[in-house]
Amino acid sequence: MKKQGKILVVDDNAGIRSALKILLPMHFDKVELLSSPVDIISRVESFKPDAVLLDMNFKSDINSGNEGLYYLGELKQRFPSLNVILFTAYADIQLAVEGMKRGAFDFIVKPWKNEQLIQTLSNACGVKKEKSEAKSEGSAMYWGSGEKMTAISRDVAKIAPTDATVLITGENGTGKDVLAREIHSMSQRASSVMVSVDAGAIPETLFEDELFGHVKGAFTDARSDHAGKFEQAQGGTLFLDEIGNIPLQAQAKLLRVLQNRTVTRLGDTRPIPVDIRLICATNMNLEDLVSQGRFREDLYYRINTFHIELPPLRERKDEIIPLAQMFLEQYAEKYHRSVTSISEEGKEALLSGAWNGNIRELQNCMEKAVILSEGDILGKDDFQISGKAPESHLTQTGSHSIDTLEEAEEKAVRAAMDEYKGNLSLVAKALGISRPTLYGKLKKYGI
Repeated sequence: MKKQGKILVVDDNAGIRSALKILLPMHFDKVELLSSPVDIISRVESFKPDAVLLDMNFKSDINSGNEGLYYLGELKQRFPSLNVILFTAYADIQLAVEGMKRGAFDFIVKPWKNEQLIQTLSNACGVKKEKSEAKSEGSAMYWGSGEKMTAISRDVAKIAPTDATVLITGENGTGKDVLAREIHSMSQRASSVMVSVDAGAIPETLFEDELFGHVKGAFTDARSDHAGKFEQAQGGTLFLDEIGNIPLQAQAKLLRVLQNRTVTRLGDTRPIPVDIRLICATNMNLEDLVSQGRFREDLYYRINTFHIELPPLRERKDEIIPLAQMFLEQYAEKYHRSVTSISEEGKEALLSGAWNGNIRELQNCMEKAVILSEGDILGKDDFQISGKAPESHLTQTGSHSIDTLEEAEEKAVRAAMDEYKGNLSLVAKALGISRPTLYGKLKKYGI
């Protein structure tokens, strides 16, 4: 069998390096070994490997013990097409799963099986990268056959071809951003750009600059002119997500822009005409915010020409299995897994889930299951489901049901995320835990 491919191994264990120094040259053209990742960037530049086998834990405790993830990020940033296989102990499988999400090709668990290691490295060397980026994950709208989604689909077919402003509401994870892209793709502006803005993630002090832009010299660090999101979306669609988080002062300026269809950059007096189609989304009840004086009533009516409420996944049971299968196929291809289907027991487990995180939680669940899969079929034990769908508010004895500790913890985390609008520092402080611990719980509950 002809040897092909160049492999770079990065592992601080001398015994492992010695074993691989003997094994790998029997199967690959060239093999280089490093004991430390410190020089990994320069070595990749000079050696130009087809694949890197990267240990996840080294002696220096960088990045909270996730040094492998740190260097994975560095490699993918510098060399996007380079295939990186993570080398991990069984106890660190969750870190490896996170690494897969960040772009790792695959992972190998120590102690390894020679055949599996060689096959994985061979696959990594043989994979040809596409010239263009793949379409965004989950970018296709799945309508299902339920009454609510069928009605929404009919409305969207009528609304999308117009330039009417649309307000999409619904719980986190119900697919508001996906629906916004669907409306854009069905509109007369489909050939133009769609610019998305997470309004909840923009600091109040930067909101005007982000949306309206600035001219050179407008403030200390304004070294050149900058077009805001409205100008960037010229001729296309502007999607304002989490619009309920926009501060009141900024709401007034946003209203003027929507009324006049012009923007004025910071530091300038010249109005710039803008031609955009506006789509907004929020998980908040804007009518309640209006009554509380936290959202302008005139702005609410301006953005609410058409209102679409996406129902939660628990009210769209017919979609759970088709969506799960769709995600299975998507991630099986992405992560080079042979899994093809879900067992009947697995389907029952998925249908029994509470899915408080809705479609996003289901997608995360399927991604983890596919990554960790070892066969062709996913069973109920392959799924990490955060809770069961409630059958009743009362137990059989008639007393009130009591949350398990895990359910109570999940509710506390979700409540804190809502209360502090996703500010992780404040959420961690309120819950009395560290940020790394919070990250783990957010991943656990699909938040």
